[in-house]
Amino acid sequence: MDMTLSNVDETVVALAAARCREKGIIIPTLAQMKNPALIPAAIQDKLKKVGLWDIDPLNLFRITWKNDPDTGLFNDGNWVEFPSSLTGVDARVIGLVGHWLPTGSHKVGAAFGCLVPRLVTGQFDPTTQKAVWPSTGNYCRGGAFDSRLLGCESVAILPEEMSAERFEWLKNVADEVIATPGCESNVKEIYDKCWEIRATRPECVIFNQFDEFGNPIWHYNVTGGIIQEIFDRIAGPGERLGAYISATGSAGTIAAGDFLKTLHPDMITTAVEALQCPTLFSCGFGGHRIEGIGDKHVPWVHNVRNTDMICAVDDAQCMDLLRLFNEEAGREILVAAGVPEPMVGDLPLLGISSICNLVAAIETAKYYDMDGRDIIFTALTDSAAMYTSRLTEMTAERGPYGRDQAVADHARWLLGVTPDYVRELSYHDRKTLHNFKYFTWVEQQGRSVEELRQLWDRDFWTETFGVAEAWDHRIKEFNDRVGLL
Repeated sequence: MDMTLSNVDETVVALAAARCREKGIIIPTLAQMKNPALIPAAIQDKLKKVGLWDIDPLNLFRITWKNDPDTGLFNDGNWVEFPSSLTGVDARVIGLVGHWLPTGSHKVGAAFGCLVPRLVTGQFDPTTQKAVWPSTGNYCRGGAFDSRLLGCESVAILPEEMSAERFEWLKNVADEVIATPGCESNVKEIYDKCWEIRATRPECVIFNQFDEFGNPIWHYNVTGGIIQEIFDRIAGPGERLGAYISATGSAGTIAAGDFLKTLHPDMITTAVEALQCPTLFSCGFGGHRIEGIGDKHVPWVHNVRNTDMICAVDDAQCMDLLRLFNEEAGREILVAAGVPEPMVGDLPLLGISSICNLVAAIETAKYYDMDGRDIIFTALTDSAAMYTSRLTEMTAERGPYGRDQAVADHARWLLGVTPDYVRELSYHDRKTLHNFKYFTWVEQQGRSVEELRQLWDRDFWTETFGVAEAWDHRIKEFNDRVGLL
């Protein structure tokens, strides 16, 4: 799709606008997602009566990192700083909190970035077409949620081994749920289902987060923007933005690093994946338990040129820390170790992939000898609320979580963190990972060699990410046609 949104099908836009008028839908701009103060006062007043997860079009305006969980309106951003008593490093580690976005995950933003550009330009017809959301979990939830808010029908696709919480929630939101074989790393099986749908269901439109540029464009502008705002607010004299850490997944969230590098060219961008499926680390493969990241390929939308380091994190570390952070025995050990009680109370804000990001942040700080002058940012993409079933399963398998196990997990997985499975990338390494896209995207998914070569061009990414004003212009134009403002 043309990312500048210059191609408009007026006939379909008229149908979409009529649907939005009928359902009372107003679409927010990227500028409003970055700065909710720009949202009209009348809409903010109505939001006071709408719950964060409610299926209400007004919640489109809550696709922002700045939802205030107390007032129901907005603040300056939701984030936590992990103290050195927890991380064991002097560098300041900051985590953006995804729990306070609708659905409890930032994927509602990625899905918005994929669907809305097509909706406002007539490239998707909500009256005749269905939006298909292939995912390893949170993206299809975000897509189903956004679809309902935008008056569209949705089809959610995710691996059958994902957490029960995801499936239970999707039953009430998506129009159709498809479970594909395997676990988190079985992405090809999701792609295979998409090809089947393309061939047999012409009413379906695939919004594949792994190759839809709307995904990283949203994160470049909105996630990157909030990180810079927080940095400007908290950085003291002589402090610097040392690193940005992101599990690769669909390579949407890591695009915030592309934005930050325009302002902090010396910062490190670390891409994170599971040690059990070390695709970027060593062209490896395998299954793993870090729900929230997909593997066995390099996403089409990953600008590998801007990735400096690969960190492979053991899924056992993430699962054990999930227990340490959420079980009473674990909390007691952390408090006894000097971690402030308010911080311990915030640890349930970390889901499994968020814990993975935290571990990688610690490893990055240790690998590069970062000190108190360095500020490291990462995204806490979802919370432990999505994984209570996993805690129940581990208790059933291993027994209750006691003090001895908590002491061992704290010593091994926090105090004992070392940068064992990290790979600092040279230019040749980056080019190699870029070329690795060929085997998925050209051989399997119908992309051309010319398109692949284009992705290595720096100017391609500058132009791709620089479309925020063009998007907002089209959204405002569409809202004017709807006529509800």
